[in-house]
Amino acid sequence: MRHFNSTQRLYTPVGTLLGLSLIGLPSAQADFIADSKGSLEARNFYFNRDFRQDGSRDKAEEWAQGFLLRMESGYTAGTFGFGLDALGMAGFKLDSGGGTAGTNLLPPDLSGGSQDQYGELGLTAKVRLSNSTLKLGTLQIKDPVVSSNDTRLLPGTFKGGLLSVQEIDRLKLTAGQITQINFVDSTDYQDMTANRIGGNSDKFQFAGADYQFLPNLTAQYRYGKLENIYQQNYLGFVHVLDLGAGQSLKSDVRYARSAEDGNFRKIDNQAFGALFTYSLGGHALGFGYQRMSGDDPFPYIGRSDPYLVNFVQIGDFANIDEHSWQARYDYNFAALGVPGLTFMTRYISGDNVQRSAPGEGKEWERNTDIAYVVQDGTLKGLGFKWRNASVRSNFGNDLDENRLIVSYTVGLW
Repeated sequence: MRHFNSTQRLYTPVGTLLGLSLIGLPSAQADFIADSKGSLEARNFYFNRDFRQDGSRDKAEEWAQGFLLRMESGYTAGTFGFGLDALGMAGFKLDSGGGTAGTNLLPPDLSGGSQDQYGELGLTAKVRLSNSTLKLGTLQIKDPVVSSNDTRLLPGTFKGGLLSVQEIDRLKLTAGQITQINFVDSTDYQDMTANRIGGNSDKFQFAGADYQFLPNLTAQYRYGKLENIYQQNYLGFVHVLDLGAGQSLKSDVRYARSAEDGNFRKIDNQAFGALFTYSLGGHALGFGYQRMSGDDPFPYIGRSDPYLVNFVQIGDFANIDEHSWQARYDYNFAALGVPGLTFMTRYISGDNVQRSAPGEGKEWERNTDIAYVVQDGTLKGLGFKWRNASVRSNFGNDLDENRLIVSYTVGLW
């Protein structure tokens, strides 16, 4: 990934700006061009975190504008198809509220604040054989053992390779290797560490399978290893039971067993989580439970997203011995004739946390999301979202947080 300046041209709509006609081109070039697609997403992001505990600073506050250019080519014809994807990102500070450190919207500067602007360009080479693909370069990954973070102005990325094999009906095989991570507020790749565990590694390897036993039942297995720090086995399943009359019950159950890798130090964690969601019309009511066992917190790559049912807006409820439960309610206003308007609220409570001070560690978090996406007309696809959170804890930060996000994506060709 490399930096770019404000005058650098990021993209050229393939075929369109060059005035090329696909008629008469070799089939390999036609597939590469005709199957390509591109989009430009604009994100306007306001972030405000108010610290409530005694002795803390008042707030972290910032407002910024981001742009994400995504270009995906098709594949050349032949037994092996080749292609190239590009991800261009740029962020610009609009305003800071005096306490910018801690927003993670923009890269920090040497004065303790944040940079006025930044940008980067990532490239991904790809190869396709039958229904299998291999990608090398800049990656955004969503997987049970490793997942990119996309909760700020611009998303975080990884550098590495990702293989997806889908040659057998209902079976998907996945394998990959990551060598570095790029945080949401950085333009530089760096080695990886384990959240709450520490260490330093330049290799994360993972592999596993997804199998659809029934149209409404899928099971997953993954093995992941952050070299010389930890290794993890994950098993989960998702089942959706149709109850008739517009009703359903979704069961999402996850279990992970983590241990040490190499001679870093002994690591012992077992994480169990389950989330059950009952849906009726526009309503959805969910109840979740998560439990940590062992001598350590749940290990995952630092500044990435853990695959836990109680990983929410701010907390992951994955401390040593922590037990937590969640109650969640969603409503889709399309049921009332207002498509595009959605509401979510949830409450998570954790206890039994092992902490350095005497006594039991306890925490809770409350989240509320309200979102609307314009459904038609000139501004179709324009999205508005307000995310509110409150956290209270007897071993960490007490804070209130608001995120206001306006986004709009334009298809380029």
